[in-house]
Amino acid sequence: MWRRWLVTCVVLAGAAAGATYVATRHQAGREPVARETVAVETVALERRTLSTVTSLPGALGFGAARPLTGHAEATVTWLPAPGTTVRRGDQLFRADDKPVPLFYGGLPLFRPIAAPGMKGRDVRIIVDNLRALGYRTGPQRSREEGELTPGLIAAVKRWQKDLKRPVTGTIAVGDIEVQSGAVRVETIAVQPGSPANAQLMTVTSTRKVITVAAQPADAAAIRRGGHLTVSLPDDRTAKARVLSVGRDVASADAGATDGPPKLTVTIVLDDPASVATFDTAEVEVNFPGRTRKDVLTAPIEALVALSEGGYAVQGPNGLVAVKTGMFADGRVEVTGAGLDEGTEVVVAS
Repeated sequence: MWRRWLVTCVVLAGAAAGATYVATRHQAGREPVARETVAVETVALERRTLSTVTSLPGALGFGAARPLTGHAEATVTWLPAPGTTVRRGDQLFRADDKPVPLFYGGLPLFRPIAAPGMKGRDVRIIVDNLRALGYRTGPQRSREEGELTPGLIAAVKRWQKDLKRPVTGTIAVGDIEVQSGAVRVETIAVQPGSPANAQLMTVTSTRKVITVAAQPADAAAIRRGGHLTVSLPDDRTAKARVLSVGRDVASADAGATDGPPKLTVTIVLDDPASVATFDTAEVEVNFPGRTRKDVLTAPIEALVALSEGGYAVQGPNGLVAVKTGMFADGRVEVTGAGLDEGTEVVVAS
């Protein structure tokens, strides 16, 4: 009996030794395997002000051209070159070889300024422009309306003498052209020898503006006077404001049927000198939208989509479910249990 037990022990011991030998021999033929460590990138949550921005393409130029029609029963004898800037008192064109100067005002000259004592807003335009040109017109009783007083008649005569026009003391329709301000000649529509009481040219503002054709959905949040930024072709950014928001007459007249008519947004730059080197250019206009101040934010890359829906971030103690708010500038507003400014979260690399 004891002999059988001894043989069994020897056999088991030999088997164990053999197994040990085989295992050792098997492992000896392999290179040791090093454990791989995966490096993760973390960032700290920050409190920031987030703002949404709507970027729309815009065109820098002198704005929409408008037609200018003469009113004199005469013949055109001279026209300015396209690109010419005409200011108050400068001749806009010549009719029967007499200068037709530009006056500023909001009302066209619709009747002769001739009868002494006549009153009206059109007379006031004559008063204001002659005074601006350095002529003494004498006192006026009203700031709203002008009166053709002896002093004003004398000023008209001095002005006519300086222009080498017939000295009559009266101004006929067609002797001047009234515009809201200085103009830039865009195109010429006729040649010398044409009748002066026709469309002679198109003119624009002398101020460079940016025009944007906006969809009604985009234009709904755009307000006159609103501040914005413009990305220029040379990678500079300029500050600007909305001058007006109006219907795009051109697209409406064309009978466009591919959606609702667009709105034309006209924008002026705070510093016109910033675009002095550009006559025309394509720009990007950045309209501000909603703003959230002092909110806890994370990079969008820190969000982890959960299988059951929603998002989480990987914090120091594992995943933390978060509620997301505004997305802007590559970041997202987050709130979650235990999260605060400075908390480190993992971001996708």
